[in-house]
Amino acid sequence: MSQLRELLGHLEAKAEALDRRLKARTALPLSALLPSPHQPRKRLEGLEDLAASIKEKGILQPLLVRPLGEGRYEIVAGERRFRAAEMAGLEEVPVVVLDLTPEEARAVALIENLKREDLNPYEETVALLDLLALRLGTDREGAAKALQNLLQAEKRKGEVSHNVMGQAEVVEEVFRTAARLDWRSFVQNRLPLLRLPEDLKAALEEGAILYTAALELKKVRDEGVRKALLEEARAGLSLRDLRARVRAVLEGKREERKGDLALRLKALLPRLRTLSPERRARAETLLAELEALVRGKK
Repeated sequence: MSQLRELLGHLEAKAEALDRRLKARTALPLSALLPSPHQPRKRLEGLEDLAASIKEKGILQPLLVRPLGEGRYEIVAGERRFRAAEMAGLEEVPVVVLDLTPEEARAVALIENLKREDLNPYEETVALLDLLALRLGTDREGAAKALQNLLQAEKRKGEVSHNVMGQAEVVEEVFRTAARLDWRSFVQNRLPLLRLPEDLKAALEEGAILYTAALELKKVRDEGVRKALLEEARAGLSLRDLRARVRAVLEGKREERKGDLALRLKALLPRLRTLSPERRARAETLLAELEALVRGKK
């Protein structure tokens, strides 16, 4: 059995044993709970609606927490419910307490995050890479590199090092357990998302813009123009209007380039008179080719 399956089975066994022992939910005061510094979920949207639901029905699913000592507990899964409970004025919440190591807690939080239905492709990409990095003992960049190396090794169909073979087992297990797509498809279609400009990645992680809006803004290479459009998108500019703005910017750049070409040709005219007869003849030949090219386009 793989290490990840062992971890998940270990956690389930702990939960079952705890439930049998308590035979009831445990409740802890909100003041005893601390959000995790490694919370993978950056967007905690819909808190007002959830708080209203909690006021009416209570918390239906207990939070998962781990003890820190001195009566304090770290939230492993359920920070959104915790925040909504604060808004609803609750003093305590139902919890399941598990004695998890920091690594186990991060793995559980990442897996719980990957179960969300509202993950956009960028959020899912980052969450999967972070889970894989945790299992490989590296960082996000190292996990991405490991995936690329594995794909290259597979394409070569040659000798594979023991290190790559070991990583392959971990990759297969992580994607089989926690992902909705094959790791090969992930490398080809999702890893390129990491090349988004930093300002767009930050906006996506904050939940400030839609993933589709980020793809539109990526087309704008001028950093100042993109920043201005990003602020408009953050302020609520519709995707339709954003696409129109981006299209206008790109078309304007094309017209600008056309104008630049005309200016360059105009600037060369005075210098043509100073050329030697041989070079002037060559210039006239090139000019004739340019005229033919332009007329051909028309």
